[in-house]
Amino acid sequence: MRIIAVTNIKGGVGKTTTAVNLAYLCAAGGAATLLWDLDPQGAATYALQADAHERASAKRLVAGKVELQELILATGYARFDLLPADFSYRNFPVHLAARRHPSERLLKMIRPLSDFYDALFLDCPAGISLLSENVLRASDVIIVPLVPTPLSLRMLEQLYDFIAHEGWTDLTLLPFFSLVDRRRSLHREIVAAARARFPQILPTEVPYWSEIERMSVRRAPLPASAPHGAAAGIYARLWEDIEVSTGGRRAQRSGGAVSASLAALAAEAGSSSTA
Repeated sequence: MRIIAVTNIKGGVGKTTTAVNLAYLCAAGGAATLLWDLDPQGAATYALQADAHERASAKRLVAGKVELQELILATGYARFDLLPADFSYRNFPVHLAARRHPSERLLKMIRPLSDFYDALFLDCPAGISLLSENVLRASDVIIVPLVPTPLSLRMLEQLYDFIAHEGWTDLTLLPFFSLVDRRRSLHREIVAAARARFPQILPTEVPYWSEIERMSVRRAPLPASAPHGAAAGIYARLWEDIEVSTGGRRAQRSGGAVSASLAALAAEAGSSSTA
């Protein structure tokens, strides 16, 4: 099971939109996929029209009194399940700190899920905490949405330094630019400078579009609600970037492959709506 975290120290950079759309695309590609909403604000849970599980509790989960498998909900999309957020998750770092090997507890909780899923996505809260360290230790791939600002690049540099210091050579870090407005000269300048400095930044950029913001109104992944839309195409290309970068897809990225993928999604959405 691949563990893919979507994280950033800053809030408001498009983490939840990224996590929901990429997890949906992963499932649409044939992988049994689970999204765990680790943010106590529960934006991913809301976007997928779900509610917190009545038995969910950070304290009970960390103590092993509740298993993650007991809290999983179906999203209504094929091969795509959800572990909903709970407001008690705001205390996750406190409960983790009380356990032995506190930075490895999340990985221990996640391991049994590998019997049921091919991919686990983690939608992470903003900030630096013991929970975020657990996420970094548990994950195979870290996806980092970056807003084109100097502080975002400083954060990225700190994240690379931290991973290098810990010696996590098997952890793949994949930043990409989010909320990009290319009408602004500052955005264009920062993107160009960052790509020269950090060649690992993925080629696809997610623009600052109202179509993407409306996802929270529709409460559905963009490739499901508007599979023919330009925004859905952007996230399909972003997912291909990630697959190519991690070896999940050996073939080179091409517009035809993206179009075929979105056409399949549109057909699946159409058949679901007429069922």
